[in-house]
Amino acid sequence: MAKRIPQSVIEEIRTKTNIVEVVGQYVQLKKSGKNYSGLCPFHEEKTPSFSVAEDKQIFHCFGCGRGGNVFGFIQEIEGVSFPEAVVKIAELENIPVDEQYREVEVVENSQARQLIGLHEKAADVFHHMLIHTAAGQQALDYLLERGLTQELIETFQIGFAPNERQFLGQIFKNENVPETLYPLSGLFVEREDGTFSDRFYQRIMFPIRNPQGKTIGFSGRFLPTKDFPGKDQPKYLNSPETEIFTKREVLFNFDKARNTIRKENTVFLFEGFMDVLAVWRAGIQNGIASMGTSLTNQQIAAIERAAKELVICYDGDSAGVEATNRAVELLHTHSRLRLTVVSLPEGLDPDEYVQKYGAEAFQELAYHGRDTVFSFKMMYHRLHHNLQNEKEQIDYVQELLTELAKVDSLIEQDRYLTQLSTEFQISRETLQQQLRQIKQLQRIQSDENKQQRRNDTGEIRGTKSPPLTGVKAQRLTQLEKAEQLLLNRLFSDSFLNHKLKQEGLQFVHERYQEIYFLYDTYIESNGNFLLAEFLDFLKDQEIKNKVIEIAYLNVPEESSEHEIQQLLRIFKKAAIAEEINKKRIQQQEASQKGNQQVELELAIEIINLTKKMKQAELH
Repeated sequence: MAKRIPQSVIEEIRTKTNIVEVVGQYVQLKKSGKNYSGLCPFHEEKTPSFSVAEDKQIFHCFGCGRGGNVFGFIQEIEGVSFPEAVVKIAELENIPVDEQYREVEVVENSQARQLIGLHEKAADVFHHMLIHTAAGQQALDYLLERGLTQELIETFQIGFAPNERQFLGQIFKNENVPETLYPLSGLFVEREDGTFSDRFYQRIMFPIRNPQGKTIGFSGRFLPTKDFPGKDQPKYLNSPETEIFTKREVLFNFDKARNTIRKENTVFLFEGFMDVLAVWRAGIQNGIASMGTSLTNQQIAAIERAAKELVICYDGDSAGVEATNRAVELLHTHSRLRLTVVSLPEGLDPDEYVQKYGAEAFQELAYHGRDTVFSFKMMYHRLHHNLQNEKEQIDYVQELLTELAKVDSLIEQDRYLTQLSTEFQISRETLQQQLRQIKQLQRIQSDENKQQRRNDTGEIRGTKSPPLTGVKAQRLTQLEKAEQLLLNRLFSDSFLNHKLKQEGLQFVHERYQEIYFLYDTYIESNGNFLLAEFLDFLKDQEIKNKVIEIAYLNVPEESSEHEIQQLLRIFKKAAIAEEINKKRIQQQEASQKGNQQVELELAIEIINLTKKMKQAELH
């Protein structure tokens, strides 16, 4: 287990890091005044509300309310622990980190940690069986015949589970692994008598890893033999869902592909593991595959955080074309990714194409032979119509105009209208008029759907965005504005704290007094104030969010003595007003008890406090 990272190392990494450069690897940022802005990677939006303040080394989304320093950003976007985020930042910025801090734990939960340990051990064992034993030779020969290299097999730690139902169980038993973990791991099947047997046998084993590169499951491809043809065996067998493995969240090869994905801002989506391996060998290292199912919202969100463009590269047969169409429809509805399609000829899958035509030919097709979504749709709908028939021609054109209405680019629309007009000898003006009618109808239907959702639920549902916690439900009072502004000034000028202590200042609202107390405690310990470091000092996420909100106040950069005096005057008036209110309550209580003497004394005190309030307003 890794040693705790010293604060001095954390601060060294922080001071050598520019949050703009780190966030810029995940979000397209543009300079906006003194800050940088972009589309928030944590919720869906069309107008940028995500801001990065280079001078303060923090980020904040005015839409969903998320915010923090550079470590907090990596924790949020990568789903890692704080120590992992520190090490990840060091790696991104090429800052040397002692090896003793690198092997950080992926999870805090001890059971999940144990399950990951079992899978890591199983991956090592299966890989050894493939590479170094006679039992794995047939599987190794098969992989080499398929075009995989020894280097590729090592890189992906591909393995082999022999045809023995007690193989893995015996190894774990020798290492004193508790049997209570067996049913939780997904690596075993429990028999009726309560004993366990290996889930995977006579299979080539592909480890499935989480975004941090830890093995959390397997996909096993059955390898038939003369003695065991296995006609009743599924071709691929995946791990069942467990505490550490959830299919809807996992993307094969995402851990290895992520750096290239971010560098190119593009991800290639394939149907199978072998396709990902084949194109990796061909030089395309930003390929991923879903776990044999349609993409989920969780997978789409993970892709969106890393890339802006997704290239669908499914098999070229009829099933692959149908799968491509489903993927296009799903992504069009649920993501903001730019979509293109690689259409493979001759019904080939990517692996077969690489084997038949070579790596260079596939690279040329993948990078320079992509179709637009509409171009794919033209091909797709053409497959389902007999264009020698006049009625089906009209149906085909009508369907394509409906697809064209979804295209935002006017240049694309113009190009394809011209193509349709030329091919089917329909005037361009007629096509354009029909397109306008379709768009108008789609807008009406969209508005009706939104209104229906409002009527049904009182709000518009179906969005992936989290609640807008960064938006205030009510306007701030003058006092609360003053409290926030004073804290903002304290963040910029720690010398102001000495003056406030001399004044004996107390914040009226409890949450601001708590922030001030934490601020003062931090100053006492550190001597000077660094906002990015202060955020790590804070433990409560709600307080962190409030501090970030205050730091982002749209106020002049420079304060003045006049401004500070005005703020102190507001505080003083608030304190007097609170005292007057207390006296009035006491006066009312005295009146109810018939204590005229006390009632009179309180009346005099209220008069004096009112005079004091007027004096405070004048000075």
